[in-house]
Amino acid sequence: MWRRAATAALSLGVGAGAVAVASTEDPAATLKVCTHLPPRLLRDSVTAATIAFDYKWSLWGLEPGTPAWQSAKHDTHLRSANRLQELCFRNGGIYIKLGQHIAQLEYVVPEEYVQTMRESMLKRCPVSSYEEVRGVFAKDLGESPETVFAEFDPVPLASASLAQVHAARTHDGQKVAVKVQHDYLTDTSVVDIATVDLLVNALHYIFPTFDYRWLVDEVRESAPKELDFLNEAKNSEKCLDNFRRLSPHIAGSIYAPKVYWNLSTSRILTMEFMDAKEVTDVHGIKAIGIHPVDVSNLVSKAFAEMIFKHGFVHCDPHAANMMVRPMPQDSRKSFGWKRPQLVLLDHGLYKELDYTTRISYASLWKALVFADEKAIKENSVKLGAGEDLHALFAGVLTMRPWQRVIDPSLDHLVLDSKTTDYSELQNYASLYFSEISELLRRLPRVILLMLKTNDCLRAVNHALVGGTSLESFMIIGRVSSEAVLDAKRMSKRSFLNRLMIWLEEVMLEARFFSLKLMLGFMQLRKLLPS
Repeated sequence: MWRRAATAALSLGVGAGAVAVASTEDPAATLKVCTHLPPRLLRDSVTAATIAFDYKWSLWGLEPGTPAWQSAKHDTHLRSANRLQELCFRNGGIYIKLGQHIAQLEYVVPEEYVQTMRESMLKRCPVSSYEEVRGVFAKDLGESPETVFAEFDPVPLASASLAQVHAARTHDGQKVAVKVQHDYLTDTSVVDIATVDLLVNALHYIFPTFDYRWLVDEVRESAPKELDFLNEAKNSEKCLDNFRRLSPHIAGSIYAPKVYWNLSTSRILTMEFMDAKEVTDVHGIKAIGIHPVDVSNLVSKAFAEMIFKHGFVHCDPHAANMMVRPMPQDSRKSFGWKRPQLVLLDHGLYKELDYTTRISYASLWKALVFADEKAIKENSVKLGAGEDLHALFAGVLTMRPWQRVIDPSLDHLVLDSKTTDYSELQNYASLYFSEISELLRRLPRVILLMLKTNDCLRAVNHALVGGTSLESFMIIGRVSSEAVLDAKRMSKRSFLNRLMIWLEEVMLEARFFSLKLMLGFMQLRKLLPS
């Protein structure tokens, strides 16, 4: 069966390639792209067949849930994750982007896949040769990099799945970072998405519970936007404008590099060069006089404002896309530490939350922070989880078991990597694979992207403070509560309703004041000798 499928796929690919070459305005370029199609399809078919056979054979005759079954499944997950990782690297392009998606879907896919992808996908990205970079400049700007810029370093500073960044200097002396897309990626992405679709659908056909077709749909929708660097530039400006208009109290603490529009195209993005530290470089952050806890709190504030108030969310906030520097021209310090400014990079992937979804999501997080069981269930149902999977949805969002989610204690959502809870929760995706697959099928795609964003932010906070901090959850609780109150003010304009909203706001402030006192007391106890 698999041999016939592979033969048919190859024949289809060759035929489609011949038609493309005959009809294109650039036959040589298209021919180069199409030569990649048959080996891609063959590798996909072989990988899918091998993974499917491995699961069928390794779990054959074992009773689900038994130690032998658990051990065999773990080993199979690990082997399959390594095969998928190798496929992503060999095919490159959109495949690496897909691998990065998987690396950030903790709790959504089995741990073995997450860890395998996380250890490599951000570090082994392809690097284009300087001749390929020159080719992109020639097509897009009609000149070489050496002509466009006074200085251009041919060795990239960094490389990602879709592009690489070079240091340069403009003719008026400004140091800039130039993001150059890997050549032919716009063309090969169409082929990549089609072949990934084939792979995922084949696995879903063999294993009906393995339903990650939504991930392919998301890549299909987001890839063209991420490949358009002018769209990315517009997103960065809109993000900063939202902070200035809707969150002026922290607007000065959020920054995005200035775009040089006259030196940018859909495949070349010239930006202000940022002299800053990567957000998870704890030693580097301390060296420039910034406290990691302040960075963690600022990251939480920034994304809480984006999610609950702006409804326009940077959905790829992994460590390489965020930097930190001291607030420019700011002499104020807190206990000897400088105030941080968060620099957001790579604005290609944004999602907009419609008003109803945004307020329901804010209401859900407010309920999670305050352990309001009734409101958790009510808003989970509104977002599509259903009455039967609301507890699982809460667990996926918080990485806490249901009994901890509804525990009224102050630190009920805090996850310390040193506790036994963390190792227990690492097996969550494996234990509830079919239930999680059903939950993902029900949730709107924009909420699935919020899950990914949530996992990225959790990983950043883990690197900064060793877990999920109580301060972060207090920030989320405050911003989500403010968004819910703002929504009530807009919909209820009578005097009595406004009075009730004012009283609710007073009670909320009192609640946060008491939480701050309790937090201060807990921190003081930690400082005292045992």
